[in-house]
Amino acid sequence: MNKILKISIVLGLIVISCAQNPFTGKSTMAFVPNSQIFPSAFQQYNQFLTENKVVKGTADAKRITNIGMKIKTASERYLNALGKSDYLNDYAWEYNLVESKEVNAWCMPGGKIVFYTGILPICKDDAGIAAVMGHEVAHALANHGQQRMSAGLLQQVGAMGTQIAVGNKSEQTQALAMQAYGAASQVGGMLPFSRAHESEADMIGLTLMAIAGYDPINAVKVWERMSAQSGGQAPPEILSTHPSNQTRIDELTALLPQARAEAAKFGVTFKK
Repeated sequence: MNKILKISIVLGLIVISCAQNPFTGKSTMAFVPNSQIFPSAFQQYNQFLTENKVVKGTADAKRITNIGMKIKTASERYLNALGKSDYLNDYAWEYNLVESKEVNAWCMPGGKIVFYTGILPICKDDAGIAAVMGHEVAHALANHGQQRMSAGLLQQVGAMGTQIAVGNKSEQTQALAMQAYGAASQVGGMLPFSRAHESEADMIGLTLMAIAGYDPINAVKVWERMSAQSGGQAPPEILSTHPSNQTRIDELTALLPQARAEAAKFGVTFKK
């Protein structure tokens, strides 16, 4: 298949392969269906668990599972209210605590979540865990993995287009053009795309933790602790996959009234 035909096929997919995010109302790229993504993600998750030390039976492990279930229930309540009760049909939620000093948590497509023990001091308490859990669940609900795969395909199409455009030039010119495209597509495309996903997951997660009964102010406190621990050591935001700690603190603070208002619709209120 020649490059022009490949480009035409992918551009056609852009027109017909979109899905709507029920949490934001936005149309999102969905070139690869979840029916293909989820089985592979579940397999990778299970493989990860076999290769790492999963913490079982401890108080912390039980907290991760219990809070995960509460955030899941909150997402179900929210989606039911939107008339989207079938949205989660293919999800298979699982929550595991893994022994690691790494300050991190992550979620595979379809709802497979890992918390590292290293992030628990930053979480500090149940509300802090709920803040991080809400963020990770939000990544799954918003199908960010699917969107990243779709964006990667677009990046490849752009690379093929660049190759076609400079096809008759010298090898040096071609190499320089591809390097320039790679840097521009990364800094101007993929990295902002990733930061937007993080901000979106923060927004959705804030609402979910509030509906689950956890005061969303605790998400702000988590990122204040994260910022204090980092000591200001972070790459410039423009070169990062994540917004800066201060950007997240500011955005979350601004979203607090919205999250509390959404929770109030479900009978959940917080003391001022």
